[in-house]
Amino acid sequence: MSFLRRRSATPAGPDFDVLAMDPGDWPGNLGAGLLPAPDGTCQGVFLRYDLFGGRGPAMIIGNLPEGSPARDVPEGEVPFEVGQLLLALENDEEVTVVSTEDVPVMQGDSLLIVRRVKLSESRISCVQFDRSDNVLVTIAAWDRPITDDLYALLKPLPAELFQQG
Repeated sequence: MSFLRRRSATPAGPDFDVLAMDPGDWPGNLGAGLLPAPDGTCQGVFLRYDLFGGRGPAMIIGNLPEGSPARDVPEGEVPFEVGQLLLALENDEEVTVVSTEDVPVMQGDSLLIVRRVKLSESRISCVQFDRSDNVLVTIAAWDRPITDDLYALLKPLPAELFQQG
């Protein structure tokens, strides 16, 4: 798939394509955050989509490359993106992973294996999938299901979005 290509490293942004929904396709506010490593490399990108008028995000999409410490989550603990969603919503409830299930999803002509993560907080939907360039994409949504239609909306965002100005 063409959106899985690697991009050369730039000091102001990630050295990988960020797969998310185009901000122009989302009616709310968008925020982006980079997870830097001590050596200045980018260890992850998180897009926060806010439909609640500043009261918290409806969805967080994370892109974590291989080797990112945010990928190393002990068994039973929630993905990093779910933790960020709970923090943003000021929800301090303890949430755990109840189960996971791998589900095949057609993405155009390609097969995508999506890991659905069932959580103890039923208002959070969470899915993960690995891209061919070993970037883990995690989608965490508050109070809205994640359907197969969402995968068709995902596309690489332009590098300019992550340039410091």
